[in-house]
Amino acid sequence: MTGHSFFTMFTKLNKAFLIGALLCASHLPVFAQSEYPSKPVKIIVPFPPGGTTDLMARISAEQLTKIFKQAFVIENIGGGGGVIGAERAAGAPADGYTLVMTGVGQNAVAHGLDPNLKYDSIKDFAHISLIDLGPNVLVVNPDRPFKTLKDIVDFARKNPGKLDYGYTYASSGHMAMELLRQATNTCADVKNKTNCNPLPIVGIPYRGGGPLMNAILANEIPMIFINQDAALPYVASGKLRPIAVSSLQRNALYPTVPTVAESGYPGFQALSWAGISAPKGTPKPVLDKLEAAMIQALQTPEVKQRIESVGFVIPPLGVNAYNNFLKSEIELWTTLIKKSGIKPE
Repeated sequence: MTGHSFFTMFTKLNKAFLIGALLCASHLPVFAQSEYPSKPVKIIVPFPPGGTTDLMARISAEQLTKIFKQAFVIENIGGGGGVIGAERAAGAPADGYTLVMTGVGQNAVAHGLDPNLKYDSIKDFAHISLIDLGPNVLVVNPDRPFKTLKDIVDFARKNPGKLDYGYTYASSGHMAMELLRQATNTCADVKNKTNCNPLPIVGIPYRGGGPLMNAILANEIPMIFINQDAALPYVASGKLRPIAVSSLQRNALYPTVPTVAESGYPGFQALSWAGISAPKGTPKPVLDKLEAAMIQALQTPEVKQRIESVGFVIPPLGVNAYNNFLKSEIELWTTLIKKSGIKPE
C-alpha cells in the first residue's frame, strides 16, 4: 500500500470514528434524562416547616417518591417571605435534582414590593404545575358587632380611621385586605372612577401568623384576612366569626359563608396558592416527566381528598395553566401594590 493510500484510508477511518463518537455523545443526555431520576431529588420549601406550603410540598414529595421509586426530600429555607429560598432555587443547577415550591408571596407579590428582586419568576424558573388554590377568609372576633361585610364597610365609612385590621407583611391576607380597601373605595366621580379614596381602615402589622392569630383571639384587633385552613379550627370552636371568603366561589369548608363577590363586590378574588417549579434550563424531557407525574399525583382520589380536606381545591394542572395563571397574578398584585402605595419593609 502506498503512503498516499494509507493516509487516505486512515483519514476516512478517523473521520468515521469521530462521527460515531459524536453520535454516541449526542445520545448521552437523552439516555441520562430517560433514567431520571437516578438519585434523590431535593424540593426547596422557602418557608419553615409546618405551614401550608410545607404541607403541600410533603404531599407532592410523597407522591413523586411513589411514582419514580426515588426519594424526593424536603429542604426548608425560610426567610424574606419566601424570597430567600426562591433566590437559592433560581441559582441551583438546572439538572432536575433541585425543585422548588413557588407561590403567591415569593413569586407574584414580591415583584411588586421589591424592584431589585434578584430573580424573575417568569424568566428564571421552569414552572411544572400548580398544586392548590384556596381563599383567605375575613374573620372578626365574636365580641365585635360585625355580622356581614356591609356592617364593616358602613362602620368604617362612618368612623374613618377608627377600625383596625391586622396583617403580616406581604402575605396573601395582607394583599386580600388591600384589594378589599380598593374594592370598597368611594369616588368623587363615580362614573369615571376618579378621585377615589380606599376604605379608611388602619393596618396593624404583626411578625408572623402566630402573633397575628393571638392578637385577634385576644380581641386586640377586630379583624383579619387569613388562610381558610388556619382559621377553620377557631371558626369551628366559635372563637372567630367568618364574614366572607375571598374566592369567586364559596368554599366547601365554609358553605354558609358568602364570598366577597356575593357581598356586593363582583369579581373580587384574592387567592393563596402554591405550585412546583425548577430552575430555568432544566432539560425539557425531565420537565415533561415531572409534569406528567404531578398531574397523575394530583388527580388521585387520595391526594384530592387530602388537599380539599383543608379547604383548598385542585387547580388547572400542568405547565401552560401555571404559566398563564402566574402572569395574571404578577399583574394583579404589582398593580395593586403600586396603587395602594405599599412600600418594602
